[in-house]
This record gives sequence, C-alpha cells and structure tokens, in this order.
Amino acid sequence: MTRIITLFCIFIAQISFSQSAESYLEKIRNNEALLTAFFQQMPKGGDLHHHFSGSVYAEPLLERAIAEDFYLNLETMAVSKTKPAKGNWQTFSSLKNDEKLEYYQQQIMQTWSVKDYNGSVPSDDQFFDSFMKFEPTIKGHFAEGMLELKKRAIAENVSYIETQLSTIPCDMNVSDLNDFNTKLRQASIQKDEKTVLKLLDELYNAIQKKDAKKYADDFNNNFLAKLHKDLKIDDERFTMRYQNFVLRFMEPVDLFKNLVIAFISSNESKLTAGVNIVSPEHGENSMKDYWLHMVMFKYCHSKFPEVKYTLHAGELTLGLVQPEDLTWHINDAIYIAGAKRIGHGVDIAYEANSYDLLKYMSKNNIPIEINLVSNEFILKVKENRHPFTLYKEFNVPIVISTDDAGILRSNMTEQYVLLAKRYQDVSYATIKQYVYNSINYSFIQDEAVKKQLTKDLDNRFKTFEAKFSKN
Repeated sequence: MTRIITLFCIFIAQISFSQSAESYLEKIRNNEALLTAFFQQMPKGGDLHHHFSGSVYAEPLLERAIAEDFYLNLETMAVSKTKPAKGNWQTFSSLKNDEKLEYYQQQIMQTWSVKDYNGSVPSDDQFFDSFMKFEPTIKGHFAEGMLELKKRAIAENVSYIETQLSTIPCDMNVSDLNDFNTKLRQASIQKDEKTVLKLLDELYNAIQKKDAKKYADDFNNNFLAKLHKDLKIDDERFTMRYQNFVLRFMEPVDLFKNLVIAFISSNESKLTAGVNIVSPEHGENSMKDYWLHMVMFKYCHSKFPEVKYTLHAGELTLGLVQPEDLTWHINDAIYIAGAKRIGHGVDIAYEANSYDLLKYMSKNNIPIEINLVSNEFILKVKENRHPFTLYKEFNVPIVISTDDAGILRSNMTEQYVLLAKRYQDVSYATIKQYVYNSINYSFIQDEAVKKQLTKDLDNRFKTFEAKFSKN
C-alpha cells in the first residue's frame, strides 16, 4: 500500500509540473525571446531528419579551407584542394596577400549558407547548389563535424541524432551492365513492375558477383565503427546513429548498385539506422526515375526485410513542378516502396486520395518528419500553407527535425519556437509527445539503447518541468 501511495504521489507531482509548464507556455506564445529560452532548455529528444554535411556551419568549413590554403573559384565560391583546369581560381593565401580575403569570406558565407539571403537566386538553387561548393572541406574531416554536432546538440538538450553521414565509397565497375539502364527505364515508362523486378533480380545477382559486400564491410568496419568509437560519440548525454543514403540523380544501374550496398551495410551494422534517398526531388532524373526508385526500395526490402528506411517524399510545391506531379510521390513512397517514415511530405494536400493516405499513415504508425525552417526557405511554404495541421488532424505521428541546420543557419530550438508560435492550438503535452516520438520512431536497432534514451528523456523532463512548479 505504501508503494502504491508513493507512486500515486509521484504521478500527481508530474502532472502538476506538466500543467505548470503548459500554463507558462500559453503565457509566452507570442514572445519569441521567451519561447526561445523555454525551448532551448526543454528536452528535445532526437533529430531524425538530419544531413551531416548540411548541418555543419559554414564558419569552421571556411576556416579549414583557409588553413589548408584551398583554391577558391572567384565566380562561384566553390573550393578545391587542387587547381582545376578551367575557371578563375586563386589560393586563399594569395587573396590574403592581396587584401581581398575579407571580401571573399563574406561572399563565401552567403553562398555556402542562407546568410543574408536576398532573393537574387531561387531559394531552392541557393540551398541545393551550396553542397558541392563546400564539399571538399568535408572530406577527411568527418571527425571535426561530428564533434561539432554533438557539442551543439548537448548544449540545446538534444540527446539523439540520426544523421545521413556519407555515401558509401564504391569503385565497382558496372559498365558491362549499362544496358540495364535502358531496359529499366523502358519498363518503368509502362509501370511494368513485374518486368522491373525481374531485371532488378538479374542486376542484383550481377552486383553480388562483383563482391558488393566488400564495400559495405569496408565502410562499416574501417570508417563508421572506427570513427564512432575513436570519437567516443555515445555517452550518458548523447547518442548518434547513421543512415546510409543514395543519390537520386544517378543513372539506374549506379543508383541500384549503391542501394544494394547501403542495404547490406545497414543489415550488418547496429550503428546504421536504415537507408534513405536524397538530392532535389524535382531534378530531371529524380522525377523521371521516381517510380523506378520506389520499386528498387521494394526489391531491396525483399532481400533485407529487417532494414528500415525513411524516404524524402513530397518535398514539392505548386509552381516548382507541374500540378500532376504533386499527386503521387508520397503515395508511391508508402504503398510501393513501403517507407517506414516520410521526410518533408509537403505536397500531401495535393496527393491523390490524400485523406485515405493520411488515414493509412496514422493506422500504420508511419511518422512524418516535419522541417519547418527548411520548408519555409526552400519551398516558401509556411504557417497555414504548411501541411503540419493536416497531419495533426489525421493523427499521423509527427517528429520535429532540422534537415540542414548549418546551411539554413538554424537549430532544433528554432523549430519548436516556430511550431509553438504558428500553431497555437498545439499544447505543451502534444509538443512533449512529438519529443518522445523522436525516440520511439527512431531506427535505433538496439532496443536497450532506445529504452535508455527514453528513460533519460523522462528524467530530463522531470528536471525541466520542476523549474515551473513554483510559478
């Protein structure tokens, strides 16, 4: 009886704390400074939609380029370790000697991120074009970036990141398989899934004979596991896991080769948390081969049924593509590919039979990864144009994410500030549920790790809510 009374008292106390935190949140709904202080301290669980290279801020990348005396393209602001044959390239040391370094530093910051964005180029181009310009500063420096992200996460009470760290290096020669590109696309035009699956079976066997597993093992053991262990990434305050990913713009054979290796890697390493597909969804190959890509995921799932995957789908809006192209991407990601989570999902209101699709997502616990800052900048979709409320109305599980906080010059706190200010019917209890969703719907393979993160979240919220118990 004593134990029951004690547990009841704890339960009542926790309710009291939660209500006090909720009351305070309602008082500050329209004050961004107060909201920022509130959410900066609130436990935020995990960031599940997170691109590593886009999440490192431009400042340390620029410092590295200067320290290692990279070449800078004076027109595009791209950098290179060696001087390319074409273009106007100068070393940073020569710019410094000519007293031009400060000028170009400003130009670089405005090209590698959205700093001081003035609309001179389309926002989607500004965002997506930045990656290749600073990419040379990432190679060989994953450690510095991972430690930067860990430090920032701890500072703003984020306990878990599920990041898309790197493509898996692969020099496999598949030139003898190039005929499959034409065959796959011909069958894809006809939506002939039976033929596509047959072709993928032949292609899969050919790729396996070329020792696909070797590339997955090398990535898992000699890069991922070593880096993770050497940096002591996991500790009592923070945990990180990694998504493998493939690039949408590649030709079908190359993409499928990489996808197979990504699935093998995820199937054999507990550090990997599944597979994804990236690059602009409205790109030429992305649109042309989208249905084919979904069938490829379906095929790989049949070979590796334990591997989970989240898919960027519906990162589109009216005007970016033709209206008819807004009607099927999320549908295909879920019904054909079998995605376990959806990233962005901005075009859901335009999707064919969207109500049925939303009900299916809700019934089958397929979360939507909401990226408010990203969707506002890239797609110009915000407030009541954003489908957040639509997902909420249909009880689709929601997780709040950053996407590319470095390029967007944002953080996790800002996502929650925008959420609370723009959608004032979202209660503190609901926001808290979104935080727990970010752990519950993570792709962490080790259940013990997931349980520990949940327990840690319980303790963090207890400490946080106690701050408001006397208010």
